[in-house]
Amino acid sequence: MAASSSTTTTGGHYMFLVALSLLSFAAYGQLSEQFYAAKCPSLDQIIKAEVDRTLSVDRRMGASLLRLFFHDCFVQGCDASVLLDDDAAKSITSEKTAGPNDKSLRGFDVIDRIKDQVEAACGVPGARVGVVSCADILALVTKQAVIYLAGQPGWAGWSLLLGRRDSTTANKDEANTVLPSPNSELPTLIEAFKNKNFTGRELVALSGAHTIGVAQCGNVDETQRQKCIDANNNNTFPLDDETPVDFDKGYYDNLLRDKGLLHSDRVLVDSNDLKLLVLQYARRKDLFFKDFANAMEKMSLMSVLTGTNGEIRLNCSRVNY
Repeated sequence: MAASSSTTTTGGHYMFLVALSLLSFAAYGQLSEQFYAAKCPSLDQIIKAEVDRTLSVDRRMGASLLRLFFHDCFVQGCDASVLLDDDAAKSITSEKTAGPNDKSLRGFDVIDRIKDQVEAACGVPGARVGVVSCADILALVTKQAVIYLAGQPGWAGWSLLLGRRDSTTANKDEANTVLPSPNSELPTLIEAFKNKNFTGRELVALSGAHTIGVAQCGNVDETQRQKCIDANNNNTFPLDDETPVDFDKGYYDNLLRDKGLLHSDRVLVDSNDLKLLVLQYARRKDLFFKDFANAMEKMSLMSVLTGTNGEIRLNCSRVNY
């Protein structure tokens, strides 16, 4: 009986995974790189022009946009839930005030500005729904920001399917629990990424996003905190203090020189397997770019809404209904 029960349980779990995979494939099947080719043919040009203009004035915004995308996708999927404001009348509690996000996420104004331009160019005057989803705009803006900061001719980032729809809910509780902390130990990091279906290799590649941006001194590892305090720069310090606004392999060089700023970065070299990846990325920027792009493409497809699920918001900070 025990053997029969085990077989039944295993079989049921397998069928569940198969069903889940079929649902995922169905969702991805509704996405396409050309999704807006007819609806909004100027979309790519608008995104590139406004992102490039923004970063020409404030290069650090590129890191903020990348972080905004990560914090969106890790919480109930890439659905622009992170962009929603509090709305008690509609039972929405914003993710913006969750612990990992509060007073540290930036870039909302950039997304809103680009959304307005896109709807002005492609939308229908007086319409109550949008043409291009906020989730897709955030994904496109993030990709262009990384390409701009990489400054590598011919590198086109990653393949990006379009057709995501926007959530009608936010999940502050999930934002408070699933987003990795800058103080995370390695087992916690591995588990957090594994729960989102990422491998150890993808964890190390995605961590390379910390080659740009800054950290608050309060979040800096105690071994590095003094240099943050000494800098006295609005209580922040660059994650890579040599090329802080260039998307490159400097992050991995710093880890090997014991200059990793966050504890959650420094622990990557505590594992021989992960340290080997750090060494490989430090030696070969092309390999880092390739693996980062693959991991970003995978992340961009996390629990996306398609078809009749969700909506296409007219305003990214509030739902349509």
